[in-house]
This record gives sequence, C-alpha cells and structure tokens, in this order.
Amino acid sequence: MSSAAPTTSARPASPALPPLMPMWMIGLLGLLTAIGPLSTDMYLPAFPVLDQELAGGRNGASQITLAAWFAGLAVGQFSMGPLSDRLGRRIPLIGGLAVFTLASIGCACATTLDLFCLCRFIAALGGSSCSVVPRAIVRDVATGRQGAKIMSQLTLVFGLMPILAPSLGSLVLSVGHWRWIFWIAVLYSALALVAVAAAMPDTMPRARRIPLSASGIASRYMGLVREPVFMSSALITSFSSFVMFAYLTASPILFEKLLHFTPLQFGMFFGINAAFFIAGAQVNGWLVHHHSLTRLLNIGIVVCLCTSALCLALSLSGFAGPQHPAVICLLIMGITGTLGFIGPNAMVLAFTHHGHQAGSASALMGTIQFSLAALSGFILGHVTFHTPVPLAVTIMVGVVAMTACNVWRHICDKKVSHASLSGTSA
Repeated sequence: MSSAAPTTSARPASPALPPLMPMWMIGLLGLLTAIGPLSTDMYLPAFPVLDQELAGGRNGASQITLAAWFAGLAVGQFSMGPLSDRLGRRIPLIGGLAVFTLASIGCACATTLDLFCLCRFIAALGGSSCSVVPRAIVRDVATGRQGAKIMSQLTLVFGLMPILAPSLGSLVLSVGHWRWIFWIAVLYSALALVAVAAAMPDTMPRARRIPLSASGIASRYMGLVREPVFMSSALITSFSSFVMFAYLTASPILFEKLLHFTPLQFGMFFGINAAFFIAGAQVNGWLVHHHSLTRLLNIGIVVCLCTSALCLALSLSGFAGPQHPAVICLLIMGITGTLGFIGPNAMVLAFTHHGHQAGSASALMGTIQFSLAALSGFILGHVTFHTPVPLAVTIMVGVVAMTACNVWRHICDKKVSHASLSGTSA
C-alpha cells in the first residue's frame, strides 16, 4: 500500500506541462470523445428499421449490435492504453480513427446483421482510442481539482453529442435511409482524423514513454488491479456507465414501443435527458473549487441511490409506466443528472497516483467500463418489456454496486491515511 497522502485531501502536484489546456484543445478532445456517443446514440431511432432490413423482422435483434459495439470498446481499450504509453498519444489516436472510419464504411454497406455486428465490433476497436487517449491527455496535463475542471469541460462538449445524435438520427430517417447515419459517422471521423494530424500535440514526452512488452503490460495491469484506491474509484465510474448504458439500450423499446413516443419525441426526450447530465457535470466543475471531490462524489451517489430506489418502487407498483409516462421520464432524468457528479470525480480520484502510466490506467478503466456496459446491454437486449421494471431493476443493481464500491473506496482511503500518519510519526 502506498504511503502517499490520501486522495481526498491531497493537493495536486504541479504538472510538468501547463496546468490548463487551451480551449480549442479541450474542444477537440471533447469532439473526439463524442465519437463514442455518436456511434451509440445516433442510430438508436433506426433500431426498428434495422430489425426489418437486417434481421428479417426479428423484433429487438438490433440491440445485439449495441452489445457488439460495447464488447469491441472493452477489447480495444485494453490494448490501446499500453500502446499510448509506449508510442505517445498522437499515433494511437490517428490509427484508431483510421480503423473506425474504414469499419464505419463497412457498417454503411452491410447487408446482413452478422456482417453489421462484425463491422461495429471492428469500429469499436478503433474508436476505443477516442475514449482512452483523451483521458490520458487530461492526466498528462493536470490532476486533482484542475483535472476535475478539465474533465467537466470535456463532459460539456462530450454531452452535446447525446443531445444532437438521436435527434439528428431521427431527422436522417425522416428524409433518407438509415445507412446515411453511418456515412455521417464516416465524415465526422475523417474530419477528426485530419484535425488530430494537423493540430494535436503529443502530451507525453519521449522520456516518459514505457517500453512495450507482454510481461511489462501484464505487470502494469496487475499492479493497477491490486491497487484498491484505483480499482474502487474505477469501478464507481464503470458502474456509472453500466447504469447509463442500461438506459441507452432499453430506451428505444421503452419509449417508442411501451410509452408510444414518436421518433421525434424520443429524440427530444433524449436531448433533454442528456442536458441534465451536462448540467450535473458543469455544476460539479464549479463546485470542485469549493468542496472536495470525495464530498461531491458521496452526495451524487446518495442522491442517485434514493432516486433509483424510488424509480424501482414506482415501477413495481405500476404508477411509473404507460399510464404516467412523465413520472418515469422525470425519474430517469434525476438519475442521469446525478451521474454527472459521479463519473468525473471518480475518474480523477482513480488517476491521482498513476500519472506515469495514465494510458494503461485509462485503458483498464475503459475496459471495465465497457465490459459492464456490454453486460447491461446484453441483459436488457434479451428481456421482454411490458413495463419499465426490467430497466428499473438493472439500474438499481448498478447503483447498489456503485454504492458498495464507494464504501470500499472510503475504507481504502482510511488505510492510506493511517499508513501515512504512521510513517510521519516514525
């Protein structure tokens, strides 16, 4: 166990690089991380059409394509982290964007569900660079409160895509074919590739790069797994994603089939809900200057737990459902808003002592994150929805797990604090 000062009270050390990024760089990183939600959210309104054209009319089959995407992200991030620690940040990012662009062309041209799933999986392998590398770049530049502020600014740009993507997807479907959605993704990633190649600096100096070897990779990952402060914080972030992606997977069936929303209404609600997430993240970015990351994280988890419990109770009673769609919408917005407090703070706390291997730490966190996201997508992709209960139960499971990990994190912090005090006394 490290004898460093606990993450809840330590002030961030002065970084070797400038403490704050220029706004254009934050914007570009946000647009890169937005490739994930663009690929996840934009085609959600097209699920019924995909069922008809690629799955022979098998209802709900298109949800498996979402699980393939999450599985690819989990696998891709596991290898992308060590690559970014060895090669720097630019090369893996450029290569990943190139793979994503080519695989998205495959998605746009696919004629069977199996081929579409394969292309989605490959696209996720490349797209994983847009999840791993931006987080590592933030950690290269700043940690602590500064890192939380930048992460919240990233979340603002990142959060705009869930607002725009479903509405844009619905608009595309109203004037054209679902394949146009993936041609738009091709154009977006190609432009991002050009922007990164032309303007993005490499924030990892050559002197800090870590040699690439199988034993070294295994050793770094095992060290991270055995570090309880990192793992508890990473699992909090990951179960936060489990909750979010449970909602993403279930939302087309819940809102369009069960609550009878039109594609336009579905896109509008999706945007409003994303706005709650952004608002939570931005309020968090302001509050980190006045309160500790731990306190904000604790409050977010407690409110999320209470809201999730209310959602489950009202869903089981039948009150939250087709008869009162506004109730389930408000409860989901409440849960989503609290996630804006949980994810950025837990992520910064996880990275606090791992600046020397930020790429590997980011990759392991992303692998856990999207493995759990794929699990929630797989579970809800095989459940028949007659009420919101399956979604409410899945959300509750994720929030309870998140709460348990936060208790574990508190125990770890106390042990680190005790070890630090003992070392000082000695």
